[in-house]
Amino acid sequence: MACLTTSGRLACGSRRQQTHKFLCQLFAVRCQSLSTSTSVSSSSSLASSAYPLQRQRQQQQQQQLRRGFHGLSFSIGQDYLDLLQNPHSCSHHLKYSQCSKTNLRQHSSVHTQQPAGPVREIQIDPYIILDDELKYFYDDVRDLLQSGTSQPELDTIASYYFDGQGKALRPMVTMLMAKAINYHLNNESHQLVHKQRQIALFSEMVHSASLVHDDVIDQSDFRRGKPSVNALWNHKKVTMAGDYILSIASIMIARLRSDDVTIVLSKILTDLVQGEFMQLGSRETENERFAHYLTKTYRKTASLIANALKATAVIAQADDNVAELAFQYGRNIGLAFQLVDDMLDFVSSTEQMGKPTAADLKLGLATAPVLFACEKYPELNPMVMRRFSEPGDVERAFELVHKSHGLEQTRFLAKKHCNEAIRLAQELTESPYQKGLQVVADLVINRMK
Repeated sequence: MACLTTSGRLACGSRRQQTHKFLCQLFAVRCQSLSTSTSVSSSSSLASSAYPLQRQRQQQQQQQLRRGFHGLSFSIGQDYLDLLQNPHSCSHHLKYSQCSKTNLRQHSSVHTQQPAGPVREIQIDPYIILDDELKYFYDDVRDLLQSGTSQPELDTIASYYFDGQGKALRPMVTMLMAKAINYHLNNESHQLVHKQRQIALFSEMVHSASLVHDDVIDQSDFRRGKPSVNALWNHKKVTMAGDYILSIASIMIARLRSDDVTIVLSKILTDLVQGEFMQLGSRETENERFAHYLTKTYRKTASLIANALKATAVIAQADDNVAELAFQYGRNIGLAFQLVDDMLDFVSSTEQMGKPTAADLKLGLATAPVLFACEKYPELNPMVMRRFSEPGDVERAFELVHKSHGLEQTRFLAKKHCNEAIRLAQELTESPYQKGLQVVADLVINRMK
């Protein structure tokens, strides 16, 4: 799977050259089509006047090509418009871009239907096509946190997890959906993209604040391959630092001056708290367990992604159908992500995960693999009820999950949610960002950490 992050910044290798390569491949077939139409139109002005319908089609085609560069900086877009209008230079540019092979990342691939040409496999890396939006993402978060306090230690604790070592899944998906919706609505406002980026910042800040609070609640010692915040500072200071991140994120969203966006994003916080209460205090019956698990998973994980994506549609003044599409896409990706995470807790090593494995069992939590395993091994039910608290419970439950089909069933359910997310993404107008939304589903289901 593609390497999702780099140290400090989301920039990897020669990103601009990779972006050039991707766009050349994406529009190479269009070059040939445009060359044919250009030769026809330039053959004779008399012929052009004799066929007004043909001339109109040529104009529409050029407008569509220009729209294809939505979301790129002007200089890049103009370069490629010039390239398309001079098809003979296509092969030279493609050859040049293919020469740059250093530090290239493996990309997830999808199939794209090209107009006037055969189906071609195009390699899309969402982190590359969002390079401008994500490159200084963590720098901006750290600047926001630093500017809000005169307490150096508070800034240090609050900034601890914003070191660029996370997957940055939430801001990446948020900006992908934002760009895909903007393309769908044909809205090229840079001011709009800036506001949507604030929503992406909010999503990552709330997520990290929840990690800080989780570390206090769970007494974790290890996260993302390094000591957790509560292992380095006392619990009171860590709790206050988590609250501080939420306050700075909330101030940033308030400055958008959109009541509708504020209401949507506020649901994330209420869901997070309710999800944590569900995890802490419930002792549901066997018939209620799976529904309880899915509701808790939505509130703790999927709600953040779903409502952040919906907020990008709301601030773009999309209609209710598009806003609901964005929400449902995020809900399915969020549920799939957590299902895979619960599965990896049983199969990955501590080095891969960056945190101890079988952590959920040790915390007394019955996740999807355990609940599926209960169907084959009923002896797990009393262990679930006592939260794996007796000696040997964790080890025995771990063994029974691997002997059952719990892991395969969990992956199957995650795959269903990913397929639904892909179906929803396909309802948006085709663009690199819409294709990127489909690639995200592939990254989620195939991730190893």
